[in-house]
Amino acid sequence: MSKKEELLKVAENKVRKGGYNNFSFREIANEVGIKSASVHYHFPTKADLGAELAHQYTDAFLAALGDVDDIKARGENPIDIYTKIFKGALLTDDKMCLCGLLGAQNESLPEKVQVEVKRFFVKNLAWLNAAHTANGEVNPSHSAITTVSILEGAMMISKALNDHSYFTLATQK
Repeated sequence: MSKKEELLKVAENKVRKGGYNNFSFREIANEVGIKSASVHYHFPTKADLGAELAHQYTDAFLAALGDVDDIKARGENPIDIYTKIFKGALLTDDKMCLCGLLGAQNESLPEKVQVEVKRFFVKNLAWLNAAHTANGEVNPSHSAITTVSILEGAMMISKALNDHSYFTLATQK
């Protein structure tokens, strides 16, 4: 793993646990074992790091989802796959969705980070719209926003109450 990848990993963990202001270059440099000036070599500003982090997270999230048509061809429900990713983040990793957490802080984020958080939600809603369409839903756009809203909200409530059973309850069919 390169130093840049290490920095992104450490920053992601910190953001997913406490938001955009939960890290400084000095803190992540110390964890990676480099000088804070070296962080600036890879990311001139915290906004550059935050934008790259959200961009990378979005790409990884979408890659983990896969193609809606491929999922349907395997006889699986794409919405179940989507839900499993959120469930794994919360129950296995004990972390929030990075872009959901950043989205809640949107007004205080630098513009380039806001752009990447918006990209996450636009791409996720498009994927969910395709998934709900493939499932034959009458109003797939409504179902898409409802799905992501329930999952992000259920994560937030579960973390706030320190009880993951709320996520399970919210996502029961």
